Amino acid sequence: MILADYHVHSDFSSDSTTPTEQMVEQAVKLGLKKICITDHMDYDYPQQSGYTFVFDPDKYMEKLEALKKLYYKKIDVQIGIELGLQPHLAEKHTNLINQYPFDFIIGSSHVVNHMDPYYSEYWENRTAFQGVQRYFETIIENCKSYQGFHIYGHIDYIVRYVPSTGNAKYDYSYFDYSDLLDEVLKTIISHGKGIEINTAGLKYGLGYPHPKQEVLKRYKELGGELITIGSDAHKPEHLCYDFPLIPDFLKALGYQYYATFAQGTPSFEKL
Repeated sequence: MILADYHVHSDFSSDSTTPTEQMVEQAVKLGLKKICITDHMDYDYPQQSGYTFVFDPDKYMEKLEALKKLYYKKIDVQIGIELGLQPHLAEKHTNLINQYPFDFIIGSSHVVNHMDPYYSEYWENRTAFQGVQRYFETIIENCKSYQGFHIYGHIDYIVRYVPSTGNAKYDYSYFDYSDLLDEVLKTIISHGKGIEINTAGLKYGLGYPHPKQEVLKRYKELGGELITIGSDAHKPEHLCYDFPLIPDFLKALGYQYYATFAQGTPSFEKL
């Protein structure tokens, strides 16, 4: 049983309107022992969305420290962040992380060559294969330029947004990108980092969490052990989305434990 959600957003993220305390209240109702709020910090995000994906870290820390104290008898509230990685932002991320004591840091790829694959312009003059390939390449570039995160988030996030052919959602196989994905996973492992199991893939109707089963199997074969589990919830009703499916899914691949973090240090919980 999974009793911690380690990828959660609130109204500090531009794409959420949920007050942070509502997320914590929902976690208490669900019987969680831990919750980590990981709001978006995406410096230099493309402007066409109207979102900044940047919050005031002083207000963020103040709010979460207050909730940590308020709820300490009911749930362990951890202070996290989801950094939108781009190679040229490495120094800015380093300065931020050195200044604030985050318990847990997700590094994620949301922007590729100054474009978010959520928007159609990313796919102009690119096939589906080329768009996904470029996304995986940038994970390697991001890892080589900055290692201040603990876990790489939703490493096949891009498949949510590949333009559909007819009514069919784009699907991919590990074997379509095996050399590149092996390099992605080896790079993450070589820097002592882990990956997350992100159940938003199930919410988006992909039929699997991020990343899919083949990738998680390969991660284990390459020596990867460090995983966290998160819903990527932006609303209370999506907290712990499809978590009951995950223990058996992971055990079938040979995983026995998932990690939670406090003060940057992992603890291991049995599935």
